[in-house]
Amino acid sequence: DLIVHVRDITHPETVLQKATVLSVLKNLNLPSHLLDSMVEVHNKVDLIERYKPTEENALAISALHGHGLEELKHEIEKKILTATGKKILTVNINLEGPQLSWLYKEATVQDVQVMPDDGTARVKVIISSSAFGRYKNLFPT
Repeated sequence: DLIVHVRDITHPETVLQKATVLSVLKNLNLPSHLLDSMVEVHNKVDLIERYKPTEENALAISALHGHGLEELKHEIEKKILTATGKKILTVNINLEGPQLSWLYKEATVQDVQVMPDDGTARVKVIISSSAFGRYKNLFPT
């Protein structure tokens, strides 16, 4: 669904390495949307003083120090959701009903926050539009 190209931006041949990787990917006859949506990541930016990406849309990170990893995570999540046609939603459910079981079968449950006072839960899920439509039809309230 997504290609993430991580480069050691401090390597003296980083531009040549990128060209080689792109050449190999093109020779694999991948769908053009995969190449167009590729996430370009420049790693080891902590080794370059005041580093600014020279390429549009490149994400600057330092895996060693954790710099930029949250932005990378969000970018990957956004692109995966777009590529797969899914979305992240939080739904309120009654724990006495079958909703939670249904969500575990039909979606990816990321988090469940139980509200013990009223027997409900807030459930964060990754779900396709079609599955969410089925959910709303089965559990209209």
